[in-house]
Amino acid sequence: MLDDTPGTPDWWLLRLGRSMRDRQKDLDRWWDYYRGKHPLPSLPKNAAAAFVDFQRKSRTNFCRPVADAPVHRLQVIGVSDAEGRADDDALRWWQANKLDSRQKQLYRTVMSQAQGYVIVGPHPIRTEPGSQAPSPLITLEHPRQVIVEHDPATGERAAALKAWWDDIDRVGRATVYLPEGLQRYVTPKRTGGTLPWGRESWDPDGELEEHELGSVPVVPFECRPDLMEDPEPEFAGVLDIQDRINMGVLNRMTAARYSAFRQKFITGHKFRKRTDPATGLEVVEQPFVPSPSAIWASEGENAKFGQLDATDLSGFLKEHESDVRDMLVLSHTPAYYFASQLVNISADTVNALDVNHLAKVGEHQAALGEAWEDVLALAAAQAGVERDYSQAEVRWADPRRLNPSVIADAATKKHSVGYPLAILAEDMGESPQRVRRITSEAAGAALLAAQIPAPTPAPPTNGTATGL
Repeated sequence: MLDDTPGTPDWWLLRLGRSMRDRQKDLDRWWDYYRGKHPLPSLPKNAAAAFVDFQRKSRTNFCRPVADAPVHRLQVIGVSDAEGRADDDALRWWQANKLDSRQKQLYRTVMSQAQGYVIVGPHPIRTEPGSQAPSPLITLEHPRQVIVEHDPATGERAAALKAWWDDIDRVGRATVYLPEGLQRYVTPKRTGGTLPWGRESWDPDGELEEHELGSVPVVPFECRPDLMEDPEPEFAGVLDIQDRINMGVLNRMTAARYSAFRQKFITGHKFRKRTDPATGLEVVEQPFVPSPSAIWASEGENAKFGQLDATDLSGFLKEHESDVRDMLVLSHTPAYYFASQLVNISADTVNALDVNHLAKVGEHQAALGEAWEDVLALAAAQAGVERDYSQAEVRWADPRRLNPSVIADAATKKHSVGYPLAILAEDMGESPQRVRRITSEAAGAALLAAQIPAPTPAPPTNGTATGL
């Protein structure tokens, strides 16, 4: 049986495991909204399965573009030190762990699930150049399997847990990460697809494995965290509007299906009745079936055919546009994601529509950049590189969509007032590695030009000298 003394690895296992279990419902709900599997609009009593299928078609997923919009603008292009110089070690670790492409997976999880995680540990086979220290292994983790708890006094990471089901060995596995080491656990039990979190469910798998990283090697990435609040996905504030949009689409579909086309009626006709052999109930026969080749006739003396006016759907469409516009405004998503009436708009208009969205992306860059700096500090400790990454700067690609001619014109004007080439290249969105290459090649070209003597001008001819 596990030791439930507070602060021990066993205690952290149970505490964090139960916390991770309790948030699964929210994670499932947010993921369903992100994938477009929203709750179906309210169902009338005794609805048939056919109507459920009809409801399913009414779901119009705007949560995904709301979450994806900032992901499209988030791209780390390099890491530099406090002096702006490129960090070759950080670049090597970044490329070795394929983070150029995988970083988008992390951001998409953060925006849709409110948080994501990165774990740093020793690579099982790769070592650092010129040393025997293992290279850092940087893995991206999902909140369904990982959770972190912070010290309320300092805000530092106090402990973390990763728990998952091993389909190969058919056992549950868990690892508790502490500032001084990690403890592994195993359980053969699994109930309804979830891991158990009772004291008797888990057994330690080996002794405490000490490390010298100096902190818990699990770094949380959160979606715009607020004080005293749990993180929420990017679309958390507009879920009610998403449900309203789905309801409006269902109403429009219902009107289009049952009343958008003119409905026929007849008065003065005597309908025949018969007994249904299956139920024994008396039912009315319907001889008037709509068809392009059908001719309706009645023997009634006062029979009269007619048709009702079709339902006007323009009101439904205006309501839909209004709801979508509200959703984009409240989530700070650019309006051109839902073009609607935006036709032949200018670049200045696009920039104006981007203001709030760029401000939100800036918040994401600040929070996620700090988390990446923590990851790189752990990677340096794992690789045995003594470097203070508290002064490092994660370089992001410019989230603005600017015309290249505008960027070049701004660089030309800055150069005319004395801006150095390195700063100009940085302002133009080049990575630290590209900045170094640009400045190096420019210096080489300038040195070569200084070493080549200027050509001697040819002596003037007699005609030129005498003016003849």
